[in-house]
This record gives sequence, C-alpha cells and structure tokens, in this order.
Amino acid sequence: MAAAALLRGTALARGGSAWGLRLCTVPRRRLTHRAGRPSGNNADDSAWTCFSLSDRTLLRVRGPDSAPFLSGLLTNELPLPGPGDSTNQTSARAGYAHFLNVQGRTLYDVILYRLPEENVDAAVGFFLECDISVAGMLQKHLMLYRIRRKVEVEPCPEIGVWAILPVTSEAHGTQSLQEKAEGATILAADPRTACMGWRLLTPREASALHLLPGIQLGDLSDYHKYRYRQGVPEGVQDLPPGVALPLESNLAFMNGVSFTKGCYIGQELTARTHHMGVIRKRLFPVQLHGPLPAAGIEPGTPVLTESGKAAGKVRASEGNVGLALLQTAKVKGPLHIKTSENGHVALTASVPDWWPKSSK
Repeated sequence: MAAAALLRGTALARGGSAWGLRLCTVPRRRLTHRAGRPSGNNADDSAWTCFSLSDRTLLRVRGPDSAPFLSGLLTNELPLPGPGDSTNQTSARAGYAHFLNVQGRTLYDVILYRLPEENVDAAVGFFLECDISVAGMLQKHLMLYRIRRKVEVEPCPEIGVWAILPVTSEAHGTQSLQEKAEGATILAADPRTACMGWRLLTPREASALHLLPGIQLGDLSDYHKYRYRQGVPEGVQDLPPGVALPLESNLAFMNGVSFTKGCYIGQELTARTHHMGVIRKRLFPVQLHGPLPAAGIEPGTPVLTESGKAAGKVRASEGNVGLALLQTAKVKGPLHIKTSENGHVALTASVPDWWPKSSK
C-alpha cells in the first residue's frame, strides 16, 4: 500500500526550494530496453523506465553529530527538514555533493538522502549513495575525521539503488512522482538536474517493477549512455579521485556546491576559482563518429584539434557517447582522437540544454 502511494496524479510543488526540479522530455529510444522488459508489459503503456544501479551502493551515517560532521566534509548544504516542520514537503529529501581532498580535488561524489526520522530515534541520519568500488575507502575517509563525534558509519548492502527516468513527455504531465519516505523505501527527485529523473532506494528483494505501476526495466549500459548524453558524471571513472576538479566537473551546474555555507575540506581552491570566474576547462558530453576499437576508447585518450594541438582528454565513454574534459575555447572546432589502431575518430562536443544560459 505504501508503495502504491509513490505514484500521484499531480506533481509535487517544490516552488522556491533550493532544489526545485522539473522533469524533462526524454526520447524513448534512448531509455527503452525491450529485451529486458517484463513479459506482457507494452512499452507504449509504460510511463517510466527503471534501472537497477548495481555499481552504486549506500553508506548509512547517523547519530546526534551526523549533520555537523558531514557539513564539515561536503561541498554542499545537507538536505534537512524545513524550519519547524520535519515533514515539510518543500524541503529536499536528497542532495548532491562531493568530498574533496585538502588540495580541493574531488575524492568521491555522493547523493545524500535524509533518513526517515522515525528510523533514527529522533537523531538526524543520512544515506550516502556512492560508487560501489570506493565504498570501503569512503567509509575509512569518514572514520578518519570522526574523532570523538557521536556518529556511526556503516554499509547498507541490503538496500538497492534505482534510477527512474520518464519515457515520454506524457509521464511528466500526467503521472508525476512525488517524494516519499516510508519504512526502508525512499523515492526522491534526482538533485543534480531534472533530466536525471528520480532515485529510488528500496530493499534489494523489492523490485521497482513491483513498487511502481506502469514501469519497464532498462539496461544499465543504456542508463550510462543516457547520462553521458546529458553530460552528467557519476562515479570514479568519470570523476577520478584526486584528479578531477569540482568546478571543471560542473559541480555548480548540478546543484552540488554552496558558496555560502561554512567551511569544509578543500573549500579554499573551489571558492577562489568560483569568485575569479575563470574556468578554462569543463567536462562536456561528446559523441564519437566513425569505427571504434573493439575495446572502446581508453580513458585519458588525448582529444586533438584539426591542426593536432591538444584540446583535452576523454574521461569515459560507453559506445559512441562519453565525457571529455575539454578547453572551452576549442569545443566548437573540429576535434578528433587517435585510436590504438592508428585510426582517427571524429569527436563532437555539445552543451547540454540544462546548463545555465550564461555558460553556453
């Protein structure tokens, strides 16, 4: 019954919220994975596509000191209840942030979820969604800075992470989802950009196919291709620890940094870069044109201009789409990469529609 209540006929009003979002139209061909669709489910009747994110996992951080503890480590404000009302519907259930090292470079990207208050004995608690390959390192990072704070950090392998994306514009208009937190199930709008839809946390034995009526199953590779088309980095492959700079990775565009909050580790370089207003390189979505090596494009492959000058590097790819860190002054010219087979593959960079107009 609680799961059925996750779908509502009207959109949640989040006007005025710092995390205000609206869903955008997504071409169906990019999301639908017909081979993985449950039998008897017509794709034309499905408003949503869900993706089981097996490469993402959760850490639970809770205790009386959990909020100030995380605030001193993260680039962004925490998703906390609105003033005077722990059930305030306009307060965010999820937020996005990075952990930085002392040099101001990204260590881990996380989506934070505020735990349902009844599950933490009146103490504030959070789930941290992270790349599964670095969950252990993130836990050690948190324990290193815990010192004497009353905070518990523990893995949550029993809870699965799902991404939910709208198949058509009709899904946005007539069957909008509403943020929900009941028991071990949390449904929240993706805080990075409206085009990334929704996030669902639920016990691993409970499939999103059963929780949300009118939904179809998508393949994980299709989810990553969609992310890359939208220019949204996620995980250590897209954001190499100790290498990626948060503002070059478009953290500000993805609602992932606050320039008014208190101090946090790595803040100095990030704040100085922001106030200088000069970011010469950015992570752009790219499309590759031409035959690709069977093994794909190696991360770090140089991107070259027509004259052979360096324009940047490929960060990650899936098929013929990916992300590349490029000099902003060179993204409009003809670009290419050299493959391991001594071939040339043309590369086109684009500016996502959801980026601020001033950046285009």
